[in-house]
Amino acid sequence: MASPLTADDRQQIQAVIHRYAWALDTGDVEGFAACFTDDAVLVWDAFEQPYEWHGAEELRGFAGFLASLPTTAGRQHHVSNILIDGDADEAQARAYVVVMVRQDEGAHPTTVMGWYDDVVRPTPQGWRIARRIIHDWSGPILAGLAGQTGERTGRPRPEALSGLGGRAIS
Repeated sequence: MASPLTADDRQQIQAVIHRYAWALDTGDVEGFAACFTDDAVLVWDAFEQPYEWHGAEELRGFAGFLASLPTTAGRQHHVSNILIDGDADEAQARAYVVVMVRQDEGAHPTTVMGWYDDVVRPTPQGWRIARRIIHDWSGPILAGLAGQTGERTGRPRPEALSGLGGRAIS
């Protein structure tokens, strides 16, 4: 049986979740890739068709594409309410995520309201994300609330993301 998570483990897990957001929001492609294990999988399950990216090279492509979009300059990921369970060999983390985009004038729109479902593992470089699923704040997570069916409801993938790539999954 693996030993329990220490306070340092929990702090490192939270730190890698926060570094992911800072790297993505500042166009730090290498910093973004460094948040993941070499064999990591990123799943974006917020759209009608979910997509996934495997390994460091595809994750660099993901971050590089987003950094190249003028419409994402000024984007901020706000991550909160991080819950961590597991042991010293592997942990699960869940967190709320809200993404806002700075506009030159007017209100700054919210473009994402969802949650992360992560598997994180220790590596020689510290804790890293082995699998991240980005979920929209809808569907099964809300099944226990009045008026919610619990059915997954993906939204259309924005046209601006058409060149993002990734593998379509069912």
